[in-house]
Amino acid sequence: MLMRTDPFREMDRIVQQLSGTSGTWSKPSVMPMDAYREGDVYVIAFDLPGVSPDAVDIDVERNMLTVRAERRPVTQADSVKVELSERPLGVFSRQVMLADTLDTERIEADYDAGVLTLRIPIAERAKPRKISISGSGRKQISG
Repeated sequence: MLMRTDPFREMDRIVQQLSGTSGTWSKPSVMPMDAYREGDVYVIAFDLPGVSPDAVDIDVERNMLTVRAERRPVTQADSVKVELSERPLGVFSRQVMLADTLDTERIEADYDAGVLTLRIPIAERAKPRKISISGSGRKQISG
């Protein structure tokens, strides 16, 4: 159902994680995701811990799904001295090519506990259907 658009994206994510660089709007970091089929629905879950739902943008153009999010630093008082900062900040993005068999008009999005979950129904035209044979030898498709 999915096709990866850039085979080197995971390698870029690991390099960014090891070097401590944050994503920017021109070069965003990659967000981890899981994708699986649950009955007649395709589910994609993105890890976005610490990201406000208002800072998440979901877009679908043709069959290209784009999820962008920004994790901003927490505002601290002047008296606070940060000793360690390992949680990634900045812009995160992920593009996923969706198959034609998915109904992109009916995508549902839910955000809970730092996980953005998209539920994409399988299109009716992609579901299996029975083909009956009439007595005259012609085949009729029943939906």
